[in-house]
Amino acid sequence: MNHSRILPSPIYFLSICFALGITSFSFGQITEATYERAAYFLTDHIQKEVYHLEVIPTWIEGEQLFAHTAFTEKGKRFFITHSTTFETKEAFDPELLSDLLKEKTGENLDSKDLPIQFTGVRNSHIVTFRWRNQDWVWNTKENTLSSLPINSRNGLESFSPDRKWKAFTRNYNLYVLNLETGAEIQLSTQGKKGLEYASYYGWSDLIEGENGERPDRFMVQWSPDSKKIFTQIVDLRLAEKMYLLDFSKEEKFRPDLLSYYRGSPGDSTVVMYIPVIFDLEKKEEKRILALSAPHFIGIQLRWSEDSQSLSGFHFPRGYKEFHLLEVGAETLAIRKIYTETSPTHINRENIFRKLRNDQFILGSEKSGWNQLYLMDWKTGKEIQPITTGEYVVNKLSYLDEVNGILYFEASGKEPGRNPYFNHLYRVKLDGTDLQLLTPEDAFHEISISPNGRFAVDNFSKVNQPTQSVLLDLSGGKQLAKISQTDISNLTRKGYQFPVPFTAIAKDQKTEIHAVYFLPTTFDPKKKYPIIDYTYTGPHTSTVPKTFKAGLMGHQQPMAELGFVVVTVDGLGGFGRSKAFADVSYRNLGDGATDHVLAITQLASKNRFLDITRVGIFGHSAGGYDAARAMLLHPDFYKVGVASAGDHDFRMEKAWWPEMYMGYPVEDYYHEQSNITNASKLKGHLLLAHGGIDENVNPSATFKFAEELIKAGKDFDLFIWPSRAHSFGRPPGDYFTKKRWDYFIEHLLGQKPLRHYQIPGIN
Repeated sequence: MNHSRILPSPIYFLSICFALGITSFSFGQITEATYERAAYFLTDHIQKEVYHLEVIPTWIEGEQLFAHTAFTEKGKRFFITHSTTFETKEAFDPELLSDLLKEKTGENLDSKDLPIQFTGVRNSHIVTFRWRNQDWVWNTKENTLSSLPINSRNGLESFSPDRKWKAFTRNYNLYVLNLETGAEIQLSTQGKKGLEYASYYGWSDLIEGENGERPDRFMVQWSPDSKKIFTQIVDLRLAEKMYLLDFSKEEKFRPDLLSYYRGSPGDSTVVMYIPVIFDLEKKEEKRILALSAPHFIGIQLRWSEDSQSLSGFHFPRGYKEFHLLEVGAETLAIRKIYTETSPTHINRENIFRKLRNDQFILGSEKSGWNQLYLMDWKTGKEIQPITTGEYVVNKLSYLDEVNGILYFEASGKEPGRNPYFNHLYRVKLDGTDLQLLTPEDAFHEISISPNGRFAVDNFSKVNQPTQSVLLDLSGGKQLAKISQTDISNLTRKGYQFPVPFTAIAKDQKTEIHAVYFLPTTFDPKKKYPIIDYTYTGPHTSTVPKTFKAGLMGHQQPMAELGFVVVTVDGLGGFGRSKAFADVSYRNLGDGATDHVLAITQLASKNRFLDITRVGIFGHSAGGYDAARAMLLHPDFYKVGVASAGDHDFRMEKAWWPEMYMGYPVEDYYHEQSNITNASKLKGHLLLAHGGIDENVNPSATFKFAEELIKAGKDFDLFIWPSRAHSFGRPPGDYFTKKRWDYFIEHLLGQKPLRHYQIPGIN
């Protein structure tokens, strides 16, 4: 294994580090060179410095060829690979295309970084690409260039499979137009504002003012025989809104009021979906009231091939159970094919595939690990497991139904390896002849060709650059190496690979995985403050697993300022056993404890780490985590930056907390709120939020700030009036320097440069 295991020590229980106090330091002046070193690793720049980072194929000409794009020493280049001869060559000269685009559009484009999405080559001389929401065709023989809009289809209408009908809405009701006779039929009559047919509610649907119109939305599913329509009614009548004030318009001196519907945990006043079937021949409407659902859960029904029924998953609120259902299109009779329950929460994104022989494949955690099962459609009973063991199936990658062979991706199966490393396997549907197709000890990112003949495998670790290879999918034979990442520019800069390590979790037995990042100026004789980058959401794992993820995140730029940056996947996260994930159920507020233990164990083995100077930052759920860590472990974390934080789950969007914190809302919501624990703050804390963030409403940050004020706590607050949820991301922006400066001043003990514009940051 290429990582060290950090064993518990007396420091494990933190008594020593808490007693040490913060190391004294004197202020010096940080230089522009420090900012420039950090800015070098912001994603918009570093992606151009690392050559052939990965191969993401676009398959063309019956899988004989695939196209891909990569940065090279000559700039951004566009390649074609032959899947039979294994030859990879440049598809065209970017300078010629740049000149032609200038002639056609008048725009000067950098030929070393053309902002196009390359989609392929036909007949060796027809180059296709997308740019500015248009599909472009370049005939390189004749040197002609033409374009068409990518999607000129009206998204507010839908044509029947037999092309005889068009469905659309008017005044909140559903209509169809007979395209042969021109006759128009009104299918629904009860639609009105707030009870809207054939629509849906988008997560970011903002309404100007209190009573303005929300964006037009349209959703219907035609039955394959074109005789019926399945859709839903969006019921907004009891739904409550949240509000924002938009100060960003330069021409206005009063803010605009923005509103949107957003149910919080436990709310009954939420947007509801009511499923409904329309019969065109009978002009009949049938509501399936028993399957009505909040919009944040949704309705997941699809037509059968014979148009006689719909089927799909139904999730009662709270996510403690799911039902695979079949609904009769005529009778509306609901048949429960399969049901699964959990005392905590179930997986809401089940692997599912219906087969032609009245069987289906289902992913389930019922064994304690996500595995695949072959099931009978008529009885709902298990026929046999397809996969078994203490590992996690992540994806059904390809199904050869004719030969009864399934290709899947899984992690944790190979002993002695990082349990998060993804590998590709094949297995017969009867569970026999299981084969590992990607044997390298690394994380494998797989792209399978549409017909299942080939796969492109990008495999890497945070400390091992990417290799991209072409596989024969049937046997996993490696046919050719397409490319290998060139990091010569990083080497010249003194780049230090991130260092994976393991530690023992708070249960005192489970091995957890983490990574730390070093600056290019690293000197093992010096002492470095530590910064924890956190996002402990149980639906994901945060520690980077691939070379690309390790290079293009927040961690390396932050390390360049003079820190060691650590990221930890503690108990309660995604990607391991059901029991591992369940640690965070009703306990999202305790994620940082494993971080404290991992950092402490790491520092006990590495003298260059200053355990008395530890900071933490995170965004969104990570913003909650960062502030929560400052309150739960106030003697350990000295400095924190919490941006866009959901500081009280009772104020969050409903689905996420209800799934992982429980439904209905009980006392643990209150106990784990940053707002109700504000008085415990000891260190330096910067709160930040976007003024028009409709994802995590800024009200939670304001309420948290108000409680800090009431408790007499010093803190800092930054509001970006014109920004929504996305700011401070790896490409860099104004807040990036704000966050850097906060740690430079309060953890490093240096004076930031005021009013300095960091190169490469917009």
